[in-house]
This record gives sequence, C-alpha cells and structure tokens, in this order.
Amino acid sequence: MTRLNVIDLFSGVGGLSLGAARAGFNVAGSVELDPIASASHELNFPEATHLREDVGSLSGPQLLKACGLEAGHLAGLIGGPPCQGFSLIGKRDAKDPRNLLFAHFFRLVAETKPAFFVAENVLGILRDENAPVVSSALALLPKTYQVLQPIKVKASEYGAPTTRTRVFFIGFDPSRIDGLTESSFGPSSGTVDVRVKDALRGLPDVDPDWQSERQSWRTVKALGPGLFEDRVSGHVPPGVGNLLALQRAARRKVSGFLGTRHSEDTIARFDALSPGEIDRIYRSPRLDPHGFCPTLRAGTNSDKGSFQAVRPIHPKKPRVISPREAARLQGFPDWFVFHPTKWHAFRQIGNSVSPIAAEHLLAKLHAATC
Repeated sequence: MTRLNVIDLFSGVGGLSLGAARAGFNVAGSVELDPIASASHELNFPEATHLREDVGSLSGPQLLKACGLEAGHLAGLIGGPPCQGFSLIGKRDAKDPRNLLFAHFFRLVAETKPAFFVAENVLGILRDENAPVVSSALALLPKTYQVLQPIKVKASEYGAPTTRTRVFFIGFDPSRIDGLTESSFGPSSGTVDVRVKDALRGLPDVDPDWQSERQSWRTVKALGPGLFEDRVSGHVPPGVGNLLALQRAARRKVSGFLGTRHSEDTIARFDALSPGEIDRIYRSPRLDPHGFCPTLRAGTNSDKGSFQAVRPIHPKKPRVISPREAARLQGFPDWFVFHPTKWHAFRQIGNSVSPIAAEHLLAKLHAATC
C-alpha cells in the first residue's frame, strides 16, 4: 500500500475529504447521492472516483472495485451520515428512515475492512432515545475493531473560527493501528484562537448587486503568517483543487462574493444591532468580530421545501454574509469552490465538517497508520 487511501461516504462538497487530504491521505473515492454536491466535490477532488449512488445500495466489494482498490488496501472509511433524524433542531424523529444510513456506514466498514473509520454526526445522536440506533449500528462491526468512546469536537478549539460542535465515532484495527485513545484526538495545547475578525480579514465588501457567478469573483488581500492564514491561502494537497480556481487564487482572485438585496427597513434594523444581538424578524445574530461564528445551518432539501438557511449578519455591514465569508468562517480555503448559486453554496458549506478540525483528527490517524 504505497498510498494511504480513504473513501468518503456522504461526502457532500468535501470538508472531511479536504481534512483527510491535508492530513496526508489520498481521497480515492466519494459517495454522494446529491448530484449537485457530488459535482462540486468532483471540481475540488478531480482525481477521486465519484459515485452518485445511495450508500444503502452499495456493497463493500462494489465500493472497493469502483474506487480501484483491492481488499485490505483501504486505510480509512470516513463520512457524515445524514443527521436530520438525530438533530436537536426539527422533529427529532428517532424513526426517520435516514437514520438507517448511519448503520449502512458501519455495514460498509465491516465489508471493506479499512484500517480505521471516522463517522461524524450531530450531538443529538447521543440522546438516550437514539441509543438503540447507535448500538445496533456498532454491532455490525467485526469484533477485531477497537471502538473509542464518541468524541465531541468543538471546531473553535481546533483553530477554526466557528463553534460548530459535532460527535465523531472513531475506531481502528489494532493489528494495523496501535496506541490511539480518546485523548489522542483532543485539541493541541498551542492552538491559536481564530475569531470572526481574523477569518474575514482581507475580504472585500460585498455589493448587493453582485448576483451572478461572474460578478462573484473578486480580489482578496494577502494574509500574514499563521496556521489559519496558511490554510486559507494555500496548503493544496497533491491532486486536489480545481485548476482554474487555483490559478485565479494565485492572483488573489476568489469566487463566492454573492450579494443579497435587503429592503431599506431591513438595512436600518441590521445597522442598529449590537454584536451578538439577534434580529427580531430575521432571527439571526449579528456576528461579534471578537467572538466565534455560531454553527452555520444548511437549510432544507427540495423535498422539504428548499428553505434557505438563516444566515448570520455581517459584524460591520448591515447585510447577511456571502457564501465566501461563510466558507472562511467554516475554515475552507479561498481556492476551494462551491456551487455558483447562494442557495446551493450555503447548503454545501452548512452541511460540511470544518476541514481544519477534520485535518487535526485525521492527521493523528495518518501518523498511526504509516
């Protein structure tokens, strides 16, 4: 096994994939049923195999063959099974059929036998009523795997500008990986806090009339030294990135600066808000430049009405944030591309793991797998 390969299930646009690639893994494959999210993943990971299929219909041998891998040559199976049935927001339906996809992740672990697995989900999955779903899914694993206790990861403690908190289920084959415990995946002692003002530094103000993809490409200012700054402007793994976006980013041209037109009343209301204050109508907070961004939400699928997620209000300007500003706050680099519409871009960003937190966790596994 000359390259340490991972496959990302329910990959979305690729926050977890980017973390894996930056940690040193080769993203051999992505499985994502949503064709728009899969197409965006393919733009950023052009060398990966992209399967636009239902995870529940795939077998382990089919998955390995499609990704050009032989049995025993998969380092990691990673992914974030759909969380709507577990989320603390919404109906909290323990019988939501999407909950079954959590078990299919672990079925595919058993069938592909990777050296390790990483499954991400919302905090609500740890509620008592969801215990049967979790225990039955974990029971599908071969007894040879060592499964750690669920690890709660608050992205801001790992150097990201957001407080987004998720649960990671991590396990590994002790014959291929050894010496990892829950504490192995804790934040580093030297982690530097990245606040909203740091994340948005160097970005242009967004004109409400910037509505097209062509208009969304704007010039950003160069950033100084630092880990976050490096992750924003560079640190491109081999074989990752869209060529055009990378060429433009080298000239500091970046996409995603799409504006939103607000009424005069809304602008006046936003302008009067203090940092952290929630707008009484829009029900979204004004970002505190000296604080962290709260969890960005994704909105709903087309089968649930295609509702746009409520977006935070800019810390200085009387408007909601743009997709590129949201990407910075989630920890994505400027060269990473999203769908050219606001609705899909915000869904892709809101559904993603922060790649900064993902890289930290997967780097520990990469070091132990080598």
